[in-house]
Amino acid sequence: MRQNQKLSFRFIFIIILIPIFFISGCRKIPGRKTAISETAFYFDTAVTITLYGDENKKYIAQAFELCEYYENLFSKSIPASDVSRINQTSASGIPAAVADDTFRLIQKSIEYSERSNGAFDITTGALSALWDFTGEHPAVPSESMISECLLTVDYRSVLLDVNNNTVMLTKPGTILDLGGIAKGFIADKLKEYLQSRGIRNGIINLGGNILLLQDKPDGSPYSIGLQKPFGTGGETIATLQLTDKSIVSSGIYERYFYENDTLYHHILDTATGYPVTNDLLGVTIISDCSADGDALSTACFTLGTEDGLELVESLPRTEAVFITSDHQLILSSGLKKTGNIIILKE
Repeated sequence: MRQNQKLSFRFIFIIILIPIFFISGCRKIPGRKTAISETAFYFDTAVTITLYGDENKKYIAQAFELCEYYENLFSKSIPASDVSRINQTSASGIPAAVADDTFRLIQKSIEYSERSNGAFDITTGALSALWDFTGEHPAVPSESMISECLLTVDYRSVLLDVNNNTVMLTKPGTILDLGGIAKGFIADKLKEYLQSRGIRNGIINLGGNILLLQDKPDGSPYSIGLQKPFGTGGETIATLQLTDKSIVSSGIYERYFYENDTLYHHILDTATGYPVTNDLLGVTIISDCSADGDALSTACFTLGTEDGLELVESLPRTEAVFITSDHQLILSSGLKKTGNIIILKE
């Protein structure tokens, strides 16, 4: 039997790799602004913000303060957070009053649950905890335990009161988990803040969720490397040339373990309670809004290539790259037309 893969090492490696790939060429050149990059730890992951020009360094610290604010709203592991209070009070049938941002994020989550027929669902907290992919010794749960947890998974059990800004869960045992969309939402908020301070160029990286502020100071696009699933070192499978876009990926290579020589990954099928089984290794979503990309990357992976591509094609200004089990890349129609992707040969 192969040893379990440890999330703490594999996941941090991924998020450090990506910014090195596309900003490593930024060095001090006379007449050009220098890239300034700082990293902090929020949401159980590394957050890296890169801006251009020494005068903008102070805004990175203020952006990190926003990260702390949103972590205290959205984290289910912080007892006083909005999400924790929803989970605690809903067990008693009492609605929880939440901040405007929390309410809007849950609204958007439900919208994507409806768009994807439940492929994306924020009520999987109990099921995810059962699988314990972040633990030291994850293992396949029993069928009875999975069946019991599935009774708590249903985005339609989330009741929103728009007049009072309250949220309530109607099914006993349901645990809300915004981990599949929160990073994207926060990245959008960081971009909004930085732009309000006159920042035109920069890169926001929340644990591998990339959000670009316009283009580079010289007007050229950013080069984003897409990691090759289960590749070694900084191995990439393609490069995207983009400006002012969000890039979010989901795949079976992010968090997983082996049991009896079978790989079990963290993207769970809300219908079966087991990891999604299809011909995909990963999906990357390119969009204007990072919250959209966050939810869509999970939804499209779960739906599979055909249905996932159909969902992407129905949305404006949204593109996707599907990586199949034989490392073939399937592109959405808009991405084919623009030519903004360079597929690297084996």
